[in-house]
Amino acid sequence: MTRLFAFLAATTCALVTAEAGARELKVISAGAVRGLIASMIEDYSHRTGQTFDFTVGTTGQLRVVIESDWPTDLVIVSGPLMTEIEKTSKLVPGSRADLGRVGIGVTVKDGAAAPDVSTPEAFKAALVAARSVAYTSPTAGGTSGLYLMGVLDRLGIADAVKKKSVLTGGGKETAEAVVSGEAEIGVTFISEIVAVKGARLVGPLPAPLQDYTVYTTAIPKTSTEPESARAFIAHLTSEAMAVRWKAAGFEPPK
Repeated sequence: MTRLFAFLAATTCALVTAEAGARELKVISAGAVRGLIASMIEDYSHRTGQTFDFTVGTTGQLRVVIESDWPTDLVIVSGPLMTEIEKTSKLVPGSRADLGRVGIGVTVKDGAAAPDVSTPEAFKAALVAARSVAYTSPTAGGTSGLYLMGVLDRLGIADAVKKKSVLTGGGKETAEAVVSGEAEIGVTFISEIVAVKGARLVGPLPAPLQDYTVYTTAIPKTSTEPESARAFIAHLTSEAMAVRWKAAGFEPPK
Protein backbone atom coordinates (compact mmCIF):
# COMPACT_ATOMS: atom_id res chain seq x y z
CA MET A 1 0.00 0.00 0.00
CA THR A 2 3.03 2.30 0.36
CA ARG A 3 3.30 2.96 -3.37
CA LEU A 4 -0.39 3.64 -3.52
CA PHE A 5 -0.31 6.39 -0.92
CA ALA A 6 2.96 7.82 -2.22
CA PHE A 7 1.26 8.50 -5.54
CA LEU A 8 -1.78 9.86 -3.74
CA ALA A 9 0.36 12.47 -2.01
CA ALA A 10 2.15 13.42 -5.21
CA THR A 11 -1.09 13.79 -7.15
CA THR A 12 -2.76 15.88 -4.49
CA CYS A 13 0.18 18.26 -4.22
CA ALA A 14 0.26 18.71 -7.98
CA LEU A 15 -3.35 19.82 -8.08
CA VAL A 16 -3.74 22.17 -5.14
CA THR A 17 -2.69 25.09 -7.33
CA ALA A 18 -6.10 25.06 -9.02
CA GLU A 19 -8.28 28.04 -8.29
CA ALA A 20 -10.69 27.75 -5.40
CA GLY A 21 -14.00 26.32 -6.60
CA ALA A 22 -15.85 23.10 -5.98
CA ARG A 23 -14.97 21.01 -2.95
CA GLU A 24 -12.22 18.41 -3.32
CA LEU A 25 -13.29 15.31 -5.24
CA LYS A 26 -12.00 12.08 -3.73
CA VAL A 27 -11.21 9.46 -6.39
CA ILE A 28 -10.10 5.83 -6.14
CA SER A 29 -8.46 4.73 -9.40
CA ALA A 30 -6.77 1.74 -10.98
CA GLY A 31 -3.12 2.15 -11.87
CA ALA A 32 -3.67 1.34 -15.56
CA VAL A 33 -5.44 4.65 -16.11
CA ARG A 34 -3.55 6.86 -13.65
CA GLY A 35 -1.23 8.56 -16.16
CA LEU A 36 -4.01 9.51 -18.54
CA ILE A 37 -6.48 10.47 -15.81
CA ALA A 38 -3.85 12.63 -14.12
CA SER A 39 -3.33 14.66 -17.30
CA MET A 40 -7.09 15.00 -17.81
CA ILE A 41 -7.45 16.13 -14.21
CA GLU A 42 -4.82 18.83 -14.63
CA ASP A 43 -6.69 20.36 -17.58
CA TYR A 44 -10.08 19.96 -15.93
CA SER A 45 -8.84 21.43 -12.66
CA HIS A 46 -7.45 24.55 -14.32
CA ARG A 47 -10.66 25.05 -16.27
CA THR A 48 -13.18 24.44 -13.50
CA GLY A 49 -11.29 25.01 -10.24
CA GLN A 50 -12.09 21.45 -9.15
CA THR A 51 -9.40 19.85 -6.98
CA PHE A 52 -8.83 16.13 -6.52
CA ASP A 53 -7.59 13.69 -3.90
CA PHE A 54 -6.45 10.51 -5.65
CA THR A 55 -5.86 7.02 -4.27
CA VAL A 56 -4.22 4.75 -6.84
CA GLY A 57 -3.32 1.05 -6.82
CA THR A 58 -3.66 -2.38 -8.35
CA THR A 59 -6.99 -4.17 -8.49
CA GLY A 60 -6.08 -6.18 -5.40
CA GLN A 61 -5.05 -3.09 -3.45
CA LEU A 62 -8.15 -1.15 -4.45
CA ARG A 63 -10.42 -4.04 -3.52
CA VAL A 64 -9.08 -3.79 0.04
CA VAL A 65 -9.48 0.02 0.07
CA ILE A 66 -13.05 -0.12 -1.21
CA GLU A 67 -14.06 -2.89 1.19
CA SER A 68 -12.77 -0.73 4.04
CA ASP A 69 -15.28 1.98 3.02
CA TRP A 70 -12.52 4.48 2.36
CA PRO A 71 -14.24 7.86 1.82
CA THR A 72 -14.58 8.47 -1.91
CA ASP A 73 -16.73 10.33 -4.41
CA LEU A 74 -15.78 8.37 -7.53
CA VAL A 75 -14.24 4.98 -8.32
CA ILE A 76 -12.38 4.12 -11.54
CA VAL A 77 -11.61 0.42 -11.65
CA SER A 78 -11.58 -2.63 -13.91
CA GLY A 79 -14.89 -3.98 -15.16
CA PRO A 80 -14.69 -7.21 -13.10
CA LEU A 81 -13.98 -5.30 -9.88
CA MET A 82 -16.79 -2.85 -10.64
CA THR A 83 -19.16 -5.80 -11.06
CA GLU A 84 -18.08 -7.03 -7.62
CA ILE A 85 -18.80 -3.62 -6.13
CA GLU A 86 -22.19 -3.42 -7.82
CA LYS A 87 -23.25 -6.59 -6.04
CA THR A 88 -22.74 -4.84 -2.69
CA SER A 89 -25.31 -2.14 -3.58
CA LYS A 90 -22.76 0.54 -2.65
CA LEU A 91 -23.06 2.44 -5.94
CA VAL A 92 -25.55 5.04 -7.13
CA PRO A 93 -27.84 3.19 -9.58
CA GLY A 94 -27.20 4.16 -13.19
CA SER A 95 -23.95 6.00 -12.44
CA ARG A 96 -21.65 3.40 -14.03
CA ALA A 97 -19.95 4.47 -17.28
CA ASP A 98 -17.43 2.43 -19.26
CA LEU A 99 -14.37 4.47 -20.21
CA GLY A 100 -12.31 2.24 -22.49
CA ARG A 101 -10.53 -1.06 -22.79
CA VAL A 102 -6.81 -1.75 -22.92
CA GLY A 103 -4.78 -4.78 -23.92
CA ILE A 104 -1.47 -6.13 -22.65
CA GLY A 105 1.73 -5.34 -24.48
CA VAL A 106 5.46 -5.99 -24.51
CA THR A 107 8.04 -3.30 -23.82
CA VAL A 108 11.79 -2.88 -24.16
CA LYS A 109 14.03 0.09 -23.46
CA ASP A 110 13.96 2.72 -26.18
CA GLY A 111 16.83 2.00 -28.57
CA ALA A 112 17.06 -1.70 -27.71
CA ALA A 113 16.42 -4.40 -30.29
CA ALA A 114 12.74 -5.31 -30.44
CA PRO A 115 11.92 -9.02 -30.32
CA ASP A 116 9.27 -10.57 -32.54
CA VAL A 117 6.05 -11.00 -30.54
CA SER A 118 3.65 -11.30 -33.46
CA THR A 119 2.67 -14.92 -32.82
CA PRO A 120 2.33 -17.09 -29.70
CA GLU A 121 5.42 -19.02 -30.74
CA ALA A 122 7.44 -15.84 -31.29
CA PHE A 123 6.27 -14.37 -27.96
CA LYS A 124 7.25 -17.57 -26.18
CA ALA A 125 10.69 -17.53 -27.80
CA ALA A 126 11.18 -13.88 -26.84
CA LEU A 127 10.47 -14.56 -23.17
CA VAL A 128 12.70 -17.62 -23.11
CA ALA A 129 15.56 -15.71 -24.75
CA ALA A 130 15.28 -12.62 -22.55
CA ARG A 131 17.82 -12.17 -19.79
CA SER A 132 15.09 -10.95 -17.41
CA VAL A 133 11.33 -10.32 -17.61
CA ALA A 134 9.44 -7.68 -15.61
CA TYR A 135 5.74 -7.86 -14.77
CA THR A 136 3.41 -6.93 -11.94
CA SER A 137 3.67 -9.27 -8.98
CA PRO A 138 0.59 -11.51 -8.84
CA THR A 139 0.60 -11.14 -5.06
CA ALA A 140 -0.02 -7.40 -5.54
CA GLY A 141 -3.28 -8.26 -7.25
CA GLY A 142 -2.31 -6.64 -10.56
CA THR A 143 -4.61 -7.70 -13.40
CA SER A 144 -1.89 -7.96 -16.06
CA GLY A 145 0.46 -9.96 -13.83
CA LEU A 146 -2.23 -12.45 -12.86
CA TYR A 147 -3.24 -12.90 -16.49
CA LEU A 148 0.37 -13.34 -17.61
CA MET A 149 0.78 -16.22 -15.15
CA GLY A 150 -1.99 -18.07 -16.95
CA VAL A 151 -0.40 -17.36 -20.34
CA LEU A 152 2.98 -18.66 -19.17
CA ASP A 153 1.33 -21.85 -17.95
CA ARG A 154 -0.39 -22.30 -21.31
CA LEU A 155 2.92 -21.83 -23.11
CA GLY A 156 4.70 -24.22 -20.77
CA ILE A 157 7.36 -21.71 -19.70
CA ALA A 158 6.08 -20.59 -16.29
CA ASP A 159 8.99 -22.03 -14.32
CA ALA A 160 11.61 -20.78 -16.78
CA VAL A 161 10.29 -17.20 -16.68
CA LYS A 162 9.79 -17.14 -12.89
CA LYS A 163 13.50 -17.86 -12.41
CA LYS A 164 14.41 -14.59 -14.15
CA SER A 165 11.39 -12.49 -13.28
CA VAL A 166 11.56 -8.93 -11.98
CA LEU A 167 8.38 -8.47 -9.97
CA THR A 168 6.98 -4.96 -9.64
CA GLY A 169 4.23 -3.23 -7.71
CA GLY A 170 2.34 -2.12 -10.82
CA GLY A 171 2.40 -1.68 -14.57
CA LYS A 172 4.16 1.69 -14.53
CA GLU A 173 6.89 0.21 -12.34
CA THR A 174 7.22 -2.62 -14.88
CA ALA A 175 7.96 -0.20 -17.69
CA GLU A 176 10.32 1.76 -15.44
CA ALA A 177 12.23 -1.43 -14.59
CA VAL A 178 12.87 -1.93 -18.30
CA VAL A 179 13.95 1.68 -18.82
CA SER A 180 16.39 1.47 -15.87
CA GLY A 181 17.92 -1.73 -17.23
CA GLU A 182 16.74 -3.82 -14.30
CA ALA A 183 14.81 -5.98 -16.78
CA GLU A 184 15.41 -6.63 -20.46
CA ILE A 185 11.76 -7.01 -21.39
CA GLY A 186 8.47 -6.17 -19.70
CA VAL A 187 4.86 -7.28 -20.05
CA THR A 188 2.06 -5.02 -18.84
CA PHE A 189 -0.89 -2.93 -19.99
CA ILE A 190 -0.18 -0.91 -23.12
CA SER A 191 -1.41 2.24 -21.36
CA GLU A 192 1.28 1.77 -18.69
CA ILE A 193 3.99 1.42 -21.33
CA VAL A 194 3.18 4.49 -23.43
CA ALA A 195 3.00 6.61 -20.27
CA VAL A 196 6.67 5.98 -19.36
CA LYS A 197 9.38 7.99 -21.10
CA GLY A 198 12.10 5.73 -22.47
CA ALA A 199 9.86 2.67 -22.71
CA ARG A 200 9.23 1.37 -26.22
CA LEU A 201 6.04 -0.51 -27.03
CA VAL A 202 7.16 -3.51 -29.09
CA GLY A 203 3.59 -4.54 -29.72
CA PRO A 204 0.50 -6.08 -28.17
CA LEU A 205 0.34 -9.72 -27.16
CA PRO A 206 -0.48 -11.87 -30.19
CA ALA A 207 -4.23 -12.12 -30.73
CA PRO A 208 -4.65 -15.72 -29.50
CA LEU A 209 -3.06 -14.71 -26.17
CA GLN A 210 -4.44 -11.19 -25.82
CA ASP A 211 -6.78 -10.12 -23.06
CA TYR A 212 -8.58 -6.80 -22.81
CA THR A 213 -9.63 -5.12 -19.60
CA VAL A 214 -12.43 -2.60 -19.63
CA TYR A 215 -12.05 0.28 -17.18
CA THR A 216 -15.17 1.85 -15.82
CA THR A 217 -16.29 4.49 -13.35
CA ALA A 218 -19.19 4.95 -10.96
CA ILE A 219 -20.32 7.02 -7.98
CA PRO A 220 -20.58 5.46 -4.49
CA LYS A 221 -23.77 6.13 -2.53
CA THR A 222 -21.60 7.63 0.21
CA SER A 223 -20.23 10.35 -2.11
CA THR A 224 -20.52 13.82 -0.65
CA GLU A 225 -19.97 15.40 -4.08
CA PRO A 226 -22.15 13.36 -6.47
CA GLU A 227 -22.86 16.25 -8.85
CA SER A 228 -19.17 17.10 -9.15
CA ALA A 229 -18.48 13.42 -9.77
CA ARG A 230 -21.12 13.31 -12.53
CA ALA A 231 -19.59 16.37 -14.15
CA PHE A 232 -16.15 14.78 -14.18
CA ILE A 233 -17.55 11.53 -15.62
CA ALA A 234 -19.13 13.57 -18.41
CA HIS A 235 -15.70 15.10 -19.07
CA LEU A 236 -13.95 11.71 -19.15
CA THR A 237 -16.50 10.27 -21.60
CA SER A 238 -16.79 13.34 -23.84
CA GLU A 239 -15.93 13.21 -27.53
CA ALA A 240 -13.12 15.67 -26.89
CA MET A 241 -11.39 13.13 -24.64
CA ALA A 242 -11.75 10.19 -27.08
CA VAL A 243 -8.56 11.16 -28.91
CA ARG A 244 -6.61 11.23 -25.66
CA TRP A 245 -7.87 7.81 -24.61
CA LYS A 246 -6.73 6.40 -27.97
CA ALA A 247 -3.31 8.07 -27.75
CA ALA A 248 -2.87 6.52 -24.31
CA GLY A 249 -3.35 3.01 -25.67
CA PHE A 250 -7.07 2.56 -25.00
CA GLU A 251 -9.78 1.41 -27.36
CA PRO A 252 -13.50 2.18 -27.10
CA PRO A 253 -15.17 -0.22 -24.63
CA LYS A 254 -16.97 -3.18 -26.21
